[in-house]
Amino acid sequence: MSNIKTAAKDKVPFLQKSAFGSGHLVLNLLPGALAVFMFFLVTAFGMDPWLAGLLGGLPRIFDAITDPIMGFISDNTKSKWGRRRPYIFIGAILSGILFALLFQMSEDNSVMFNFWYFLLMSLLFLIGNTMYATPLVGLGYEMTSDYNERTRLMAFANIIGQIAWMLVPWFWVIIADPTVFPLSEETIRIIGEMGLTGDELQKITDEKLQATGVRKLSLMVGLVCAVLGVLPALFCKGIDSVKMENRKKISLNTLSSSFKELFQGIKEVSKNKPFMKLCGATFLVFNGFQMVASFSFFIIVFYIYNGNYGDAGTWPAWFASLTAVITAFMVIPIISKIANKWGKRKAFIISTVISIIGYILKWWGFDNSLNDKFNKTNFGEGLNSFVGSIFDAINPFLDSIGMSWFSMDTSLGGPWLMFLPIPFMAFGLGGLFTLMMSMTADVCDLDELENGMPRKEGTFGAIYWWMVKLGQAIALVLGGAILTLVGFDEGAVAQTTETMTKLRIADIVIPAVTAGIAIGIMYKYNLNETRAREIKVELVKRRGEL
Repeated sequence: MSNIKTAAKDKVPFLQKSAFGSGHLVLNLLPGALAVFMFFLVTAFGMDPWLAGLLGGLPRIFDAITDPIMGFISDNTKSKWGRRRPYIFIGAILSGILFALLFQMSEDNSVMFNFWYFLLMSLLFLIGNTMYATPLVGLGYEMTSDYNERTRLMAFANIIGQIAWMLVPWFWVIIADPTVFPLSEETIRIIGEMGLTGDELQKITDEKLQATGVRKLSLMVGLVCAVLGVLPALFCKGIDSVKMENRKKISLNTLSSSFKELFQGIKEVSKNKPFMKLCGATFLVFNGFQMVASFSFFIIVFYIYNGNYGDAGTWPAWFASLTAVITAFMVIPIISKIANKWGKRKAFIISTVISIIGYILKWWGFDNSLNDKFNKTNFGEGLNSFVGSIFDAINPFLDSIGMSWFSMDTSLGGPWLMFLPIPFMAFGLGGLFTLMMSMTADVCDLDELENGMPRKEGTFGAIYWWMVKLGQAIALVLGGAILTLVGFDEGAVAQTTETMTKLRIADIVIPAVTAGIAIGIMYKYNLNETRAREIKVELVKRRGEL
């Protein structure tokens, strides 16, 4: 256990932690909302699935190029406001505005018009988002030089960031609810004049509802992100860079030499063995999870509720939201304490092992027969009755404020056992980003010791998150391939027993195996607290600081 008390000057004040946390809320809310809204490109805006896939993939290539460039620019910027804050301020406003504009399309436009509009706006949005996200991550690495305070800062920021994942699952429900974003009288009149009946009338009405919901909700998300996003620029403080040496001049005249320095910096970063272990472990844990992230939704709908979306109701949303709640308010604080007591490497191994136990428990948590048996017990019947009575009491209030979509239906019983693995699984991602971001800050100190100034928090952050994004793109492709391999038929009302069994096995085995490999990578990670504090002492001497 660490017996070294954090010096007062190394503690991050609560206001700065809160502002940095608001930035992480934006970092999670924008991609989470984007993933939901892009689904409606096909169902609401009539986009061909292949074209929609291109719109998901092509901007990622562009994003992979801009991240390291922005990291280099941020590391070498000279301004009276610091290296990061000007970009964070401007990037937050641009990100919010461009995200809202991204979805202001009409379903009445031609498919190709919407394709090119969305592609162009995506590239512009990613420029604004890169301008925001990369400096923000770099700022977090330099807000404190204390080994344990870094973990506390990242833990606090990730707790706030989890609020996004409590909200995003409900976007699916809100967009499809006609009472939240109702159609205008003019739109209703136009639909009525089409002379449609039956399924055709329902289909065009649903498309109009979804398109309207996406447009209006994206405006709200963009506004919230712009407002919350500027707070780190206003209140957070990074390292004093006034006397920082060897920063490169950033201008059009030095463009060619700047690119040379950029690639040199990337080369130095890639030679940092502790950092590459962090990237490798993150790639495996995060993308093993991402590969099967949608499988829980399919299992709830097609296995537990036999393909009946109406019966499944809001259970998938509750599953995702409860995961975020437990991650934020139980798992992350526990991980922070474990890291303080036994070190970050051991905390990562412990949290990852616990997550593997959680993945295995999903086999019983999603078992239909066990859930049926639980619902027939006195406790299960009492739980369904108790939860049902709560919503019976508050449903009139929910209706009055337009939140009827939030209700939970327990009339058929509830798949309550599926919630049991959540406290265990949540240790996976909850521990991953809390610890890895803290350890990356330690790695930045090591790089300064080995390669001198300027410090490269922006470059480290850009490459780390580039690895995450690359893996996420691969995971999305492989996730679709796995659905095909297990025989999942998206056009079928019900799936075969064999298909659902294979899907449940994949849902457990894939993240458990990738997490196990990540433990192997981190087993001999050697940048521990003792070494980190030795590096800090040496850097203080080198800089001539007190």
